[in-house]
Amino acid sequence: MMDWSDRHCRLFHRHISRHTWLYTEMVTTGAILHGDVGRHLDFNQEEHPVALQLGGSEPADLAIAAKRGQEWGYDEINLNCGCPSERVQKGAFGACLMAEPALVADCVKAMRDVVDIDVTVKHRIGINDVDSYGFVRDFVGEIADAGCRTFVVHARNAILKGLSPKENREVPPLKYAYAYQLKKDFPTLEIIINGGIKTLEEIDQHLLHVDGVMLGREAYHNPYILSSFDSRYYGDQNPSKTREEVVLAMLPYISQQLEKYGDSGKGLKLNSVTRHMLGLTFGLIGARAFRQTLSDTKKLAIGNPSLLLEALLKVKDANHGASI
Repeated sequence: MMDWSDRHCRLFHRHISRHTWLYTEMVTTGAILHGDVGRHLDFNQEEHPVALQLGGSEPADLAIAAKRGQEWGYDEINLNCGCPSERVQKGAFGACLMAEPALVADCVKAMRDVVDIDVTVKHRIGINDVDSYGFVRDFVGEIADAGCRTFVVHARNAILKGLSPKENREVPPLKYAYAYQLKKDFPTLEIIINGGIKTLEEIDQHLLHVDGVMLGREAYHNPYILSSFDSRYYGDQNPSKTREEVVLAMLPYISQQLEKYGDSGKGLKLNSVTRHMLGLTFGLIGARAFRQTLSDTKKLAIGNPSLLLEALLKVKDANHGASI
């Protein structure tokens, strides 16, 4: 979710669901140790519960980054062992770490030694042509021995050469049964499944076998799917915001962010926030007009948050004024 699940995106999602765990885009240890820490770690307090996802392979560096993440207020540290991009591979982390479970175990131990919050691991079920269940079982077992209790399992292999990151999300076959078997073999661990999940019915089916479900691209392209999560999975019967209420809740935030950062040289523009909201009306009559309005470069350049209201009005008109 690089360049996708930034703090603006996460706050938008929080307005749709009060309880769903949110994860940052992957942040490398180098960015935290040697870059602008605030730029990479700042988040809105409304985002809780929120996890910091780290990319790295040096135990000492990960320990420092994890400690800073806890000091910054994050609720969980997640180590990425699933990203297949060549850029990440050049840093010797991401999915290629699955070939070095002992190193991952050392990384987990180093982070757990310096933080009190959970340290979790996100990973694939295999790499390249290594696709036996025994591979991921042994990987999880060794990391669990290092103290990790939660595993987010993207139920596909990672092909490290020859496929783009996009193709790696689509070409390798999904093997949900591997994640199910992990839960059977490690009943005391929390197993969360990820990969290709799009509907509430699919989520319900997975929850018969594992402890949790992670959505990635679907939550981004169809974010309002999160609106039913609080009542369906967290027992919160308070009504979720309508799409219109979500837009209205975002307006003061956008205005505040533009006032604070718009002229600061940090490059914040109206589109920095609204680009994450294009899928809010997914599936509704008028959704295309909503996206087109929020993609109008001339209007975006003006930088007036009321553009969201203009886009919203087009959807409401298309639905004869009905609540959306």
